[in-house]
Amino acid sequence: MAVGKRAEEMSPRAVRLWEESGYAKIVLKVPNLEEMEEIARRAGEMGIPTALIADAGRTQIAPGSKTVLGLGPAPESMFEDLTGHLKLL
Repeated sequence: MAVGKRAEEMSPRAVRLWEESGYAKIVLKVPNLEEMEEIARRAGEMGIPTALIADAGRTQIAPGSKTVLGLGPAPESMFEDLTGHLKLL
């Protein structure tokens, strides 16, 4: 939800196109927090909407732990160098 709000502010046209194409989502595994933060930084520099999500701590994860990075929507080509090395979860 957070990245969706940011994306709507940054690029409402991209959000409309994403919605019209069926809301595609891809989940990838990042090996560590440092790499996730680096991907977030680089994506932001590229103009890709980002949201680094901190866990609420209602389960086994400590409150405030950064566990998810939402990116996009953006053209697929923008993600190739950014996330192409990551494996599907």
